[in-house]
Amino acid sequence: MTVEVPGVTACAVCDGFFYCGQTVALVGTGDTIAEEATHLAKICPKVYMLVRRDKFRAPKAMVHRVENTPNIEVLFNTEVKDVLGEHAVEGILAVNNRTGEARRLDVTGLFVAIGHKPATDIFKGWLDMDEAGYLKHDPDRIHTNVPGVFLAGDCAVKVHRQAVTSAGSGCMAALDAERWLAAQGRH
Repeated sequence: MTVEVPGVTACAVCDGFFYCGQTVALVGTGDTIAEEATHLAKICPKVYMLVRRDKFRAPKAMVHRVENTPNIEVLFNTEVKDVLGEHAVEGILAVNNRTGEARRLDVTGLFVAIGHKPATDIFKGWLDMDEAGYLKHDPDRIHTNVPGVFLAGDCAVKVHRQAVTSAGSGCMAALDAERWLAAQGRH
C-alpha cells in the first residue's frame, strides 16, 4: 500500500494527535496493531482494528488490553478493499475475507500497522545486520563493523521508531563521525 493519501499513515504514536476526537481504523495482526490501537483509543472515540486472520499474533497481555478497551472494535478476517475520499480519507471499504461481506467504515484516518522492515538490503554482505535486517552497532555508540561507517535512524533503532529518536541517533552518529575523522587526522 502506498501511503500518499492524507489520512493514511504508518505511525499512530507519531500522527495520532492529528486524529484526536475522530474515528480511525488500523490494519494489521501483531504487536504493532495492538499497541497502536490502545494508544489511539485514549484519544479517539472509536477505533476499528482490521485483522486479516481469525486471531491476533500479538502477545496475550496486549490482546487482553485490546479486548478490555471498550471503544476498540476488532473485525477479524477483514481487509481494506478501498480507501474512500477524493482528497483525504473519508472512509474505507472493509471486506470480510471469509464471507465476502463488504462494510463501509466512516473513518478519517487509516493506520497501516503491519510491522516494519528496515530498508537495509543494499548493505547485505558489507555491514553486519541481525535476522530482521537491522544494522548492528555497539550498544553505546553508532559504530558499525566497518570503520568510518555510522548509523542513524530506523535502520538501527528497532523499538522506538520515531522522528525524535532518529534525530537523536543522527546527532550521535555525527559526533562519532567527527571523533573518528579527528582520530584519522582528517578534521
